[in-house]
Amino acid sequence: MSNKDLFVVIDSVARNFEENILEIKGWAFDLKTKKVPEMSVFSSLDIVEKKIKMEYRGDVNCVYNIPPEVECGFIIIAKIENIRKGKLVVKFEDSKIIKLDLNRKFCHPKEVGNPNQGIYIFFQKGYKYLKRNGVKNTLKKIKLHLQNNDQKYIEWIEKNEQMNPDIIKDEINEFSLRPCVSIIMPTYNVDSRWLIKCIESLKAQYYPVWELCVADDASTNTDVKKVLEGYKLQDQRIKVVYRSHNGHISEASNTALTLATGEFIGLLDNDDELSPNALYEIVKKINEFPEVDLIYSDEDKIDKKGKRKNPYFKSDWAPDSLMSANYICHFCVLRKTIVTEVGGFRKGYEGAQDYDLILRVTEKTNKIAHIPKVLYHWRMLETSTSAKANSKNYAFQAGKKALESALERRKIAGTVEYGTNPGLYNVRYDLKGEPLVSVIIPTRDGADDVRKCVTSIFERTTYKNFEIILADNGSQKEETFELFKKFQIKFSSQFKVIRIDIPFNYAKINNLAVKEAKGEYLLFLNNDTEVIEKEWISRMLSFAQLEHVGAVGAKLYYPDDTIQHAGVVLGMGGAAGHIHYFFPKGDNGYFGKLVSTINYLAVTGACLMLKRRDFEAVGGFEEKFTVAYNDVDLCIKLYDQIGLYNVWVHDAELYHFESKSRGYEDNPEKKARFTKEINMLREKWLKYIKHDPFYSPNLTKQHADFSVNLED
Repeated sequence: MSNKDLFVVIDSVARNFEENILEIKGWAFDLKTKKVPEMSVFSSLDIVEKKIKMEYRGDVNCVYNIPPEVECGFIIIAKIENIRKGKLVVKFEDSKIIKLDLNRKFCHPKEVGNPNQGIYIFFQKGYKYLKRNGVKNTLKKIKLHLQNNDQKYIEWIEKNEQMNPDIIKDEINEFSLRPCVSIIMPTYNVDSRWLIKCIESLKAQYYPVWELCVADDASTNTDVKKVLEGYKLQDQRIKVVYRSHNGHISEASNTALTLATGEFIGLLDNDDELSPNALYEIVKKINEFPEVDLIYSDEDKIDKKGKRKNPYFKSDWAPDSLMSANYICHFCVLRKTIVTEVGGFRKGYEGAQDYDLILRVTEKTNKIAHIPKVLYHWRMLETSTSAKANSKNYAFQAGKKALESALERRKIAGTVEYGTNPGLYNVRYDLKGEPLVSVIIPTRDGADDVRKCVTSIFERTTYKNFEIILADNGSQKEETFELFKKFQIKFSSQFKVIRIDIPFNYAKINNLAVKEAKGEYLLFLNNDTEVIEKEWISRMLSFAQLEHVGAVGAKLYYPDDTIQHAGVVLGMGGAAGHIHYFFPKGDNGYFGKLVSTINYLAVTGACLMLKRRDFEAVGGFEEKFTVAYNDVDLCIKLYDQIGLYNVWVHDAELYHFESKSRGYEDNPEKKARFTKEINMLREKWLKYIKHDPFYSPNLTKQHADFSVNLED
């Protein structure tokens, strides 16, 4: 490795003066080969003990396109004779040497709590975004960021969190069910400031029937025991056990679980806070839904000064979203019997022990409820993933392991890969055989569009067992018929043209074309699309083959590489609309939703795959929706009538030039028809327009950018 190609970054340097231990965190790799250099450590003083540990750095791998199996992060731990004097030298191969003067103080702007930390991270992320996406898209991102600043969230809090304790307490007294909620909290060397705030947030709960079950994991910080003993004496609902040895968070959580006598358990980290209405809302939901086994809420972050920011407004239960990330996270309350049934927390999954537990619990029950309120405040600390995703890389490794274990338990063949960002994952389901996929493309003339679309399918698609059925609805130009003949000769049995001479009705044209299709799977595709990703059919099919999945949609771009389709939200703009509209290519989206496979209530029919049997089970496309919303209606029927989940696949990518062959709703007749179809959709599916289960009511439906809802 040459010196100019070797990239080395020191993230942090920490010293333990009592034990003379130095800890250095950073990352290093060769820019050309993407390989990690060998490292060695020297000191001008005697090194008593040293250890170099490599770890996965998803943030670095993402920015520099490093393969996911490469662990370029490092942690160097050195015990030195005198940590206050001399120099420590870290050597990378024979190319680069970094000398650390142990006489100086180390202060890094990345440390949370430093007044410049937030600015530093913003500009650091901005640089990475610029490197990945270019100037034009970065400017678009800055505009989106300014539209979604923390001030809007403060306004949302003031508008939506006005609580009357007296009314709440009167309602609690009327509850027919008043179960005890056991809060499970492992502790280990937590700063007493945050531990006190955490426990005080529990003591401030409006709902009084709770117990706090604490298992201290052999903390060496004596302040922890002082705080716990003080609270234990104050409140008999607080139970504490002190473990004799450190077993890490899974073992400690299981120890805390042995103290629990409640019907439900809640998971609380020892430096976070609950909102005062948290347990009230949980028990209110239990009274509304007595059979519920798992309840989760929305969450936000809280800094050292108590300022709340970065709210995560979640969807209702979404099984495929959960396989992409632990979107449930905090606040999570589970029925104790089912936690016991699945074996509690598992050792070996530390850092993702909650994720692993949730995956196992949701295999046993579908009695799951979401409370769309912010009930949990996740503390932003130096070691917390709430502040910086790369602060706990072992957690993301454990998350991958949890997903791999889930596939094995479920007897589903596939692999798990790290996603674009830490905490995001891509599950690659193996295909079951090579079933025939019928690609149905309606058209009317538009030879240039058809040529581009069909050619891109044959030239760029790795999946080979497909047929194309071109549904010709009134073509008149000779160039169109010549193109059809050319394709029929060139592609033989894989390309078929059927003539459908009826007044334009998109739904009916597709329904008639299905009758000519031979495939087990149907893929409806607009003629003004062009394939980008070669694995597009394989990726869509890998989800369409799953028994619980209905429609599968793709990621569609405009020609300028901005998002045209990344899922459909009911109620957006009054009827239904695309989300993440116009976001630049390469953007991660709201909490990684543009780079994750996500459940939505609907996906666009411009590129939609599903099983033929499911299409027939719901009666195909509703032909009353002649042009608009027939795809949305189909997706809702799959979910509402036969209980299937629709999925948007982020890495099945195509261009969509949109409405070129038919034009826009730009004359009185078309506008009248469009208005009629909006009214039909609202009349038929008003409950989903009022509440789309895969989109939070706390997010706006006036814009497609996931900004907070300040309208209602």
